[in-house]
Amino acid sequence: MSVRILRGNEPVAALDVDDRGLNYGDGVFETILVHQGRPVWWPEHWQRLTLGAKLLEIPVPEEANVLAQALELARGQTRAVLKLVVTRGGGGRGYLPLEKPVPTIILSLHDAPGLVAGAIRVQWCETTLAIQPRLAGFKHLNRLEQVLARSEWRDPSIFEGLMCDNAGRVVCATAANIFMRIHGRWLTPRVDRCGIAGITRGWLLLNLDDVEEADISADGLLGCEALFLCNSLRGILPVRSLGQREWPDDAGIAQLRQRLAEAEPAFHLPL
Repeated sequence: MSVRILRGNEPVAALDVDDRGLNYGDGVFETILVHQGRPVWWPEHWQRLTLGAKLLEIPVPEEANVLAQALELARGQTRAVLKLVVTRGGGGRGYLPLEKPVPTIILSLHDAPGLVAGAIRVQWCETTLAIQPRLAGFKHLNRLEQVLARSEWRDPSIFEGLMCDNAGRVVCATAANIFMRIHGRWLTPRVDRCGIAGITRGWLLLNLDDVEEADISADGLLGCEALFLCNSLRGILPVRSLGQREWPDDAGIAQLRQRLAEAEPAFHLPL
């Protein structure tokens, strides 16, 4: 694994022990697919990271410098994952942040997950997401709810777990957004109370002809005609089964996967 750490714009050898990202989850991150040496959807990832940093009142680093570091790490990589973390930086003990923090930027390169050709099995998670609108939409560093949810199964045949908020509304999978077709229309859960506004989700909201954000119950999801998950590392993942509920192959989802691959070659499925 290759790692680079910056304090402000200056490279440093290691993370400070008092870094607030380490101690309090005080920061934001993006997980970016690298394809043929290129960070896929960089502008969209940077926009979401910038939004999150501003909402947390963390100084936004200079994009040109961070992008240059990212491109150096990505150079020569056929397929990989670039993780970009921005924390508030060091700050000593206690919750009150420094008045003028110097952010820490961590870039690391990892192996990419394989593309999934077929449909997947999912299950419900018992862990729910807390409703907190101030932290909704962007990727802040506190992911303990997802850690607990993902710890609920070790069966390799289960690919993902679906999560509701603590009011019983469907929100997302542990690491993906959800789309379902109900009465011929695509719906995706709202993420203005909790959850993440995913990059692939954003692409779909712009490119689907008939789509809407909505509040959806677990029963409503089980009654849908077709179901898929999506994220920016794997693209679109058709769901085969959820518990006892099963869905057949769906031509509409297959067409969406093809459209995504045409728009972004990183998601082209191997024959």
